[in-house]
Amino acid sequence: MSVALPRDLQREAALARRRHTEQLRQKRVFNARDRITGGDTQAWNAQVQEQMMREAAEKTREEAFAAEIKQNDKITCILEGRERRDRKSLCRAINDFQQTFQKPETRREFDLSDPQALKKALPAGISDDGENAVIGMHKFMGEDLKFRERKKFQQEQNREWSLQQQQEWEKARADHKMAEDLYTQARLQADEVALHLQKLQLATQKAVNAAVKEFNKNQAMESAKRKRQEKKQEQEDNLYEISTLLHRDPFSESPEQMSGSLGPCHVIPSCWRGMTQEQLQEARLTQKQQIQEKQRLQEEEHQRNMDWDQRRVQRARATLLQERQQQRLQRDLRRALDSSNLGLAKEQSSQKKHNEEVYKNQPTGDYFAQFNTRSR
Repeated sequence: MSVALPRDLQREAALARRRHTEQLRQKRVFNARDRITGGDTQAWNAQVQEQMMREAAEKTREEAFAAEIKQNDKITCILEGRERRDRKSLCRAINDFQQTFQKPETRREFDLSDPQALKKALPAGISDDGENAVIGMHKFMGEDLKFRERKKFQQEQNREWSLQQQQEWEKARADHKMAEDLYTQARLQADEVALHLQKLQLATQKAVNAAVKEFNKNQAMESAKRKRQEKKQEQEDNLYEISTLLHRDPFSESPEQMSGSLGPCHVIPSCWRGMTQEQLQEARLTQKQQIQEKQRLQEEEHQRNMDWDQRRVQRARATLLQERQQQRLQRDLRRALDSSNLGLAKEQSSQKKHNEEVYKNQPTGDYFAQFNTRSR
């Protein structure tokens, strides 16, 4: 059984770290989302530009919608404030009219519920309007002391009431007409403000549409200009490549043509036409050596795993044997203790029987004397 040395552990840790690095490199190389090698960057840039143009147009449209919503909210607030003011003015006018022309004292039935009626009444004997006691003899059946004055007062009161009602009716009609005129004027002003705001909204919408149209036009012109420049640059690059191919010999198979300025290990990609037989043999030999090295490392790892497994099995077996030996010792100890306890029990039983026989055969006084002697 081989023992794992610190050098082996360090080698295994280096191999694990190398495997982890290789896995990270493979994930980075073979990930199609993050890899940009072989991608069409021009198409990606064009897509990014188109996305930016769409976002700018969408932002402009959202700003126009926001301005329109803000204008509509402003109009709504103005109309609601005007309606609240009109309702408040109407309620104030109604309250003023009630406080001025509809007082409780002006009602016909106010004298029936007047709280100051007793203070306003005349003393007894002056008129027959008040209530008098029977013993007073101030009023008799059939008497009407102030018939003419009361009738004249009632006629005058009816005339005044008629004139007052006519005046109130005319004033109410005038107030109603004035309120209608004010309401009509307010509605006309509101309509004028709404028309003015609508004109401003239309002008703002036209300005926004013109700005969006101009922005889209500029973006289209810039895109067309960029495409023309790219096409022109591509044509120039193609002409340069054609002229380079005509004046140089990139199709040469000579090794000197393939080697670069940094040495024979660095080749020119445009002139490289494959590896030579010596390079191929060297590459195959290197691959074979790598395969053998990998197999050797795998065998070493397999042997090391087997050693660790065998070591774990041996440790488990030793532990099991030790537990069994401990159980056997405990069992033997328990048996010895049980046999010792059984002997002591038998000895105590025999001693008890002997004492009982002695007690039966001897008198009581001699037994106690003998027991005291033994105790001493």
